[in-house]
Amino acid sequence: MVVACSRSGKLVGAIAAMAMVAGLEVSGQPSLAQGEPEPICEEALAGAIDEIRLNHGPGSRWGILVESLGGDRTFYRREAQQYFLPASNVKLLTTAAALTHLGPDYRVRTSVYRTETGLQIVGRGDPTLTGEHLETLAQQVAAAGVTHVGELWLDASYFPGEAVNPRWQWEDVQAGYGAPANSAIVDRNEIPFTLHPQEIGEPLRVEWEREEDGSPGRWWLDNRSRTVAAEESEWLRLGRGFRDPMITIEGELAAGSEPAAVSVAQVYPNEAFLDHFWRQLQAQGLPVGSRRITEVPRLVKGVEIAAVDSPSLGSLVERTNRVSDNLYAEVLLRWLGVTASPELLSEEESSGRPLAAAERGLQVMSRVLAQLGVDEELFQVNDGSGLSRVNWVSPQALVQTLQGMARSPQGSLYRASLPVAGESGTLRYRLGDSPVAIQAKTGTIAGVSALSGYLEHREYGTLTFAIMVNQSTRSVSEQRAAIDDIVRLLTQVRPCSG
Repeated sequence: MVVACSRSGKLVGAIAAMAMVAGLEVSGQPSLAQGEPEPICEEALAGAIDEIRLNHGPGSRWGILVESLGGDRTFYRREAQQYFLPASNVKLLTTAAALTHLGPDYRVRTSVYRTETGLQIVGRGDPTLTGEHLETLAQQVAAAGVTHVGELWLDASYFPGEAVNPRWQWEDVQAGYGAPANSAIVDRNEIPFTLHPQEIGEPLRVEWEREEDGSPGRWWLDNRSRTVAAEESEWLRLGRGFRDPMITIEGELAAGSEPAAVSVAQVYPNEAFLDHFWRQLQAQGLPVGSRRITEVPRLVKGVEIAAVDSPSLGSLVERTNRVSDNLYAEVLLRWLGVTASPELLSEEESSGRPLAAAERGLQVMSRVLAQLGVDEELFQVNDGSGLSRVNWVSPQALVQTLQGMARSPQGSLYRASLPVAGESGTLRYRLGDSPVAIQAKTGTIAGVSALSGYLEHREYGTLTFAIMVNQSTRSVSEQRAAIDDIVRLLTQVRPCSG
């Protein structure tokens, strides 16, 4: 996992081409405002887009579709029904299905039950849960009159199946942005820390964001980094053990430069969750006997004595699309799976093969999108976030999703969740010179860039568009510049008489 930091110290994936390798969404640099662009005739639009596409270099494969919101008018299409790697544009499908199937007010609850032998805490995949929430639960337990805990159980069975997609690349699995989406999530299932430059030649100093992560024996560090002179290039590479709590740090930061905030994914998230809650109970003066974890549902014989509710699904969808949050997207997919219809569950039972929550979620997603008018033959997805390199989505499927959600009761919330060009999220520093409003979802993995969304045209009303480039050998910034130039053409096109 190659990472770099901005001068503010925030982890932003990797600069330039490295961003594709890291699989992160990066906003980029502010663009300079320009004057009102020259209009181009509608008849000249295809040629102008083709020129940008062809100038991007040989080998690059483009899929583009631009239609009116109602789908009754097509302004440009190229390989619109062919499969492309969509990167984080998959989140458009995931969030559309989640809003439609679950509704914007859907919430889950993390509960603590008093049992005959002690306590049982049940996680239901709340991706926003923090150590402070576990402290609140422990306080509620103490207030309920509990004085000691014989057995402390964690029920981590809510999401059956793998917490990490088995088809993700290893560099993504190690990274904080690829953290596992299990039933019991705390602090995003990340291990955050900051790397500080020292004197030239010395290794970077590691500062743990959470003091307990730096406790002896919790994590072993193989720190091969060093501090270099200001004129030398800066880079970082982080590695994490597959099953062992080992973090490898390589790279260079300049002496006197800003520190770099980085993170890796938890190796054992269930154990980390239970350990954190155990420490919170200890802090309340509640001794605990044994600690156990089950991933098989247990019949709870007791009463709920403590609980914390998640934020609304609507607010989670906003973060998922606005900043391209992979963990949130993977949780939304699994929530779809655990709320599948009885009909789907009976089909699964008759097949004799129980599905993981994510697998079942993909089936629910497909059916919900079909109800929105999306052709099921035009997409095949493997995860909820877009990190997988076996996701296949056509430009037409993305445009149909955008159009279907525009007709939906959740349409305004869905559209409001998208980044606004020049203003917010992953589009904050892109297309800021646009004379019209653009709300769109970005996508970036190695060799892939995508942008799909809505554009408010002065002559034609709302346009829906999907632009994807695959197999590109150009840098991330060049890929995005080409896509942005195509979008600028859409803002310039006008009907021409004669």
